[in-house]
Amino acid sequence: MMDFIFVVRDTQDWHQHNLALNPRHYSSLRLAGPHFLANIQENWGAKIYFNTLIPTHEGLIKYGVISHSSLVADLLDWETLYVAGRLHKPVLMLHQDTHDEELRNALKINLFSAIHTALLLLPESFSEEQLYLTLTGLSYMGDFRMQVGEDQHKVQNIVRAQVQEFRTLYTPVLKELEEYVILDRLRGMGEQDTSPPARLYHLSMLPKKLQFMLMKEWNRDGRKRDLEDVLRAAAHDTDTDDVIVRGIEDIVKTSSVTQSVKGILTAGVLKSIRYSWSKIKKMWKSLQR
Repeated sequence: MMDFIFVVRDTQDWHQHNLALNPRHYSSLRLAGPHFLANIQENWGAKIYFNTLIPTHEGLIKYGVISHSSLVADLLDWETLYVAGRLHKPVLMLHQDTHDEELRNALKINLFSAIHTALLLLPESFSEEQLYLTLTGLSYMGDFRMQVGEDQHKVQNIVRAQVQEFRTLYTPVLKELEEYVILDRLRGMGEQDTSPPARLYHLSMLPKKLQFMLMKEWNRDGRKRDLEDVLRAAAHDTDTDDVIVRGIEDIVKTSSVTQSVKGILTAGVLKSIRYSWSKIKKMWKSLQR
């Protein structure tokens, strides 16, 4: 099933027009009207509204709608890492407003955030595939669906089918970070500076929500260190990568659970059962390999 995401300025207006054009795409929630649908979208889960199992002449599709402001916030701060995480992987941009500098910059910053995070989790020497697996795996850390409803080889499948696309996506980012990391594609190996000053730089560039979680973890002993002190301490701590992983897991776990519950309402019970069953079958097949 192919996934689409639409980024819109006014979610209520978008749902109003889409209800007029495609009422059957919605569950019975459509009866409550566009204002209610927009509220469900903005206040529940990951601030995205999906219509799933939609038949087209090309097969089944699923499409989600997210507001421009919610997407930008997720890209910059990793509030839910739901759509921002999807955009750590290669996607096809069907249309992008060439004058939308805010979104263009947020998309770029999201990729830099992913690289900074991945480098903090990787050793001094790593393979090119390790880098892409780490980048891809960020948005699946803590996702309960990886235990009960997803192909267990999903991350590997995504990377191994799109190595060239990953190179195209991340080459400009890595080029700007050559002071800290070098990726030799001929050898398929990377080397990075893992000194405390380099780690401090990566930590200082992490998304706001992840930095906040680091600060919360470092202050569990009751002390009140500010962010600057926490990042400086974390740069010298060999267990920082574990704290980062726990922080990402907390973000992803919350958004994946709440969005899945919301999906039962937005898709309806029958579609939810069909969709979940197809996921379970895929997971079962992956376990047989």
